[in-house]
Amino acid sequence: MGFLSLVGNSFGCSASGERLVSAARDGDLQEARALLEYNPRLARYSTFGGRNSPLHYAAAQGHHEIVSLLLESGVEINLRNYRGQTALMQACQYGHWEVVQTLMLFNANIHRTDYLNGGTAIHFAALHGHARCLRLVLADYVPSIPNFLNQTNHRSTEEVSDADFDDDGLVKMVNWKADGGLTPLHMAALNGHVECVQLLLDLGASVSEVTIEDGTTIDLIGSGSTPLHYAACGGNAVCCQLLIARGANLAAKNASGYDFEFLVHTKNCHCFVIILIRLFICLMQLDPVNGSSFMA
Repeated sequence: MGFLSLVGNSFGCSASGERLVSAARDGDLQEARALLEYNPRLARYSTFGGRNSPLHYAAAQGHHEIVSLLLESGVEINLRNYRGQTALMQACQYGHWEVVQTLMLFNANIHRTDYLNGGTAIHFAALHGHARCLRLVLADYVPSIPNFLNQTNHRSTEEVSDADFDDDGLVKMVNWKADGGLTPLHMAALNGHVECVQLLLDLGASVSEVTIEDGTTIDLIGSGSTPLHYAACGGNAVCCQLLIARGANLAAKNASGYDFEFLVHTKNCHCFVIILIRLFICLMQLDPVNGSSFMA
C-alpha cells in the first residue's frame, strides 16, 4: 500500500510538473502561481527528455513575470538543460530583454558556457543580434551602461574615471572565446548585426582575435580568421567599415590563405558592397583638409 501510494504521488508530481511546464511555456501566470502555491518544489521540475525546466520554457518564450515567480519559489537560476544552456542563454538567444533583466537582478551567472559550443550568454546575444540583451548582461561591469556611451562620447579618455567601469573584467567578457576561438564579435560580424558589432567594439572587443582549429568546431572560413574575415564572409558593408575603422588588418590571411578582399569576392557580395568598402578605406586614408594620406 505504501509502495502504491509512493508511485501515485510520483505520477501526481509528474502531472503537476507538466502542467507547470505548459503554464510557463504559454505564459499562464495564474495557473503557474496556483501550482506553485500548491507545491513550491514543482519549480525544480525538469522534463524527461530535454531536461528543460519551467524556467527554461518561460525564459525562451519571454514570460518575465513567470520567470520572476519561479525564481521567488526557489528554482536554481543557473540550472542547465541537456545542451548545457541556462535560462539566461535562452533569453539572450531569443532577445527577451525583460527576462534578461529579471535574471540579472537575481544574479544569474554570465560566465556559464553551454556544452555544444562553449558559448556564454554574451555569445548567444551577439549571434542573434540582441544588443539590448548584451547591455543588460554586461551591466555589472559598466553600471551605467545604458547611458555609458552617451556619457563617454562627451568626455575624453582621461576624464573617464576607473571607477566608472571594471575595464579588465569587461574586456575579458567581450573577448571570451567559445569553441574554435570564436568571440562574440566574430558572431555578430558574420551575421551583420551592426548594433552589436558597434557595442562590442565600444566595450573593448578586439578586432585581432583569430579562430583556432580545435578539431570539433566546423569553421567554413578557416582557422586564423579575424572578425573582419567573418564580416566579409557575411557580406555586410557597415560591419566591415566599423572593423576597419577600429584598425582591423586588411592584409591578414587566415590558415587557408584567405584575406579580406578574397572573401568579399568569393562570398558573392553585391558590387555595391565592395564599392562602399573600398570608398570607405580611401576616405580613412585621406586627410579631410588637404587630401594627404595619414599613413604617409
